[in-house]
Parts: sequence; C-alpha cells; structure tokens
Amino acid sequence: MSSSTDTRGETVNPAIPAVDTADVTALLERGRTLSTPVLRAAVERLAPPMDTVAAYHFGWIDAQGNPADGDGGKAVRPALALLSAEAAGAPPETGIPGAVAVELVHNFSLLHDDLMDGDEQRRHRDTVWKVHGPAQAILVGDALFALANELLLELGTADAGRATRRLTTATRKLIDGQAQDISFEHRERVTVEECLEMEGNKTGALLACASSIGAVLGGADDRTADRLEAYGYHLGLAFQAVDDLLGIWGDPESTGKQTWSDLRQRKKSLPVVAALAAAGPASTRLGELLAADAKSNDFDSFSEEEFAARAALIEEAGGRDWTSQEARRQYAVALEALEGIDLPVQVHAQLTALADFVVVRKR
Repeated sequence: MSSSTDTRGETVNPAIPAVDTADVTALLERGRTLSTPVLRAAVERLAPPMDTVAAYHFGWIDAQGNPADGDGGKAVRPALALLSAEAAGAPPETGIPGAVAVELVHNFSLLHDDLMDGDEQRRHRDTVWKVHGPAQAILVGDALFALANELLLELGTADAGRATRRLTTATRKLIDGQAQDISFEHRERVTVEECLEMEGNKTGALLACASSIGAVLGGADDRTADRLEAYGYHLGLAFQAVDDLLGIWGDPESTGKQTWSDLRQRKKSLPVVAALAAAGPASTRLGELLAADAKSNDFDSFSEEEFAARAALIEEAGGRDWTSQEARRQYAVALEALEGIDLPVQVHAQLTALADFVVVRKR
C-alpha cells in the first residue's frame, strides 16, 4: 500500500514512455487553430445573450464582455478528430466539422455538469451558472448540442449522416453517464464495475466519437471507424482515471478546482470505489466515515484536515494505486485497438503520443 503522504505534482506513472511534449503540443495546437474559427462562427449563430454567454464559457471574453484569452481546455478532442481523418487517408481539414461538433457537445456537458455539481470554478474562472445564472447555463448548453448536429448535417453527405449517428449515440451515452454519476452520490456503495461503466459512458463515449468522427467524414469503412472508436473509448477510461486522481490529489494551481474537489462533492470516483472494495481496516474506517458524511448536516463546513484524512484512508486502502494501475491498463488496451488497421506510420505514432500525454498528465 502507498503511504498517506501528500504527493501532489508527481506523474501518474513514470514507467509509461516519455511523452514527446513538442509533438503533442503541436497536435493540440493544430486542433485548436483549425477548429476555433469554425467554433466561433457556430457560436455567433446563437441569439443574444446566449452568444455572449457561450463566448464567456469558451474564454473568448471576460465577465464584463471584454476580449480575453482564457484557457479553452486541452483541445484533446479536436486533435483526435483531425488525426482520425488522416487515419482514413484524408487531409486533416476533413475532420474539422467533426472536431467542432464534438467540442460543442463536450462543452454542452460541461455547462450542465457545472450547474448540477455546484462547481463554481472551471479553468481558473467562475463558471457560467455563477456569472450568468442557471437558466443561461441550461439554455446555452442546449444550444451548443443543437449546433453540433446542425454543423454535421449541413455537410449534406452520406458520411455526414454516419458521423451524426455516432455523435448522437455518444451524446446519449454521455448523458447516461452523468445520470449514473449523480445517482451514485446518494448511494453508500458502488461497485468498481458500475463505476467503470459510468465513466465509460460519461468520458469514454465522446472521446471514442472524437477518435473516429474524422475518419467517418473521410469515408472510412465501419471496421476502421470502430477500431478507432475502441481506441478512443479506452483512452477515455484512462483519461478519466487520471482525472479521478486529480480530483482528490491534484494541485489546485493546475486543475483550477478546490483541493479535494471530488471528496467535497461526495463523488464515488474510482479511487474511492476501489478503496471501499478492498479489505482491511483503512477500507472499513473509510466506509464508516463516508456513511456518516452522507447523513451529516455539517459536511459543507468540514476542515481541510478532515478531507485530507479521508484522502489518506483512500490511499492507505489502495485506491490511489489501483486507479493508477487502471489508467495504465486502459492505456494499453487503447493502443491494442490500433493494431490490425492500416494506419499511416506517422498517424499511429501521433495517436500513441496523445495516449501517452493523457496518462502522464501531472497530478
């Protein structure tokens, strides 16, 4: 078992091959550069004040409406969509409508999730519902989802119809995952299998879509698209496992969220579920504390020390180590999915580099 010392800032797994940071940065920047003008044009279709609220969410303006250069996220999904187009032998630009559509759906989910979870900070700024109110967060989220489908269907091709079907299926699974996540907060126990199913829906489904949608728009057959989708699905599970680690032990300066943020929200994330499933005194004590927390009227006033104690028990019970290992396992399964399809050598290397980046993020 790991010790209970606070080790924020370490990498998830030093054994994963070193990431070519320059290559990954270039891929992410390409995805952001090519997709942002189309994304901005899509947002401009929204009626006021939704256009302004969406612009604030994306970091293009501040709360007063002044131009800003906010953190728009890592842009992993647009990078994957462009790469998947190249996987099908098409130019990366073929994947731009898919990249933007996936990004719109992703941000639709963020707007709603922030409101449902009561999160007041995202990307080091106040969330939309806190600045503009819950009604605008709901409306703008709905509008982004509608825009995503509109952009794809406007292409008017059979491949665009195939891509839209994959996006709508992924969106339905994403919503299923959010519903599962919320329901878990009111249960004392959740199995590891249930947690993985929820995270596969909530995170894996949309990354799976991002990893295949460009290929579909580029005319790839279903077998190729399905293999790319499997890569993205398992990459999403690795991504979420790392996020679950960050949600407890992440450095707020890096995550933009409060310390112990997932514990404050009583989330049944992988480290918590794995720790509760383990045998031993730390697991038993953790279960007792979390059961008492669920009934407590003073939970919102807990001190940093009380959350730190719960994090220490999760680590002592093995939840932190198990989640790190699960991230590595899902990473390996994601890369295995790429075998058996004829990918350009450079595209294979870049998909591998992005997977490395996802799993070796700092926590």
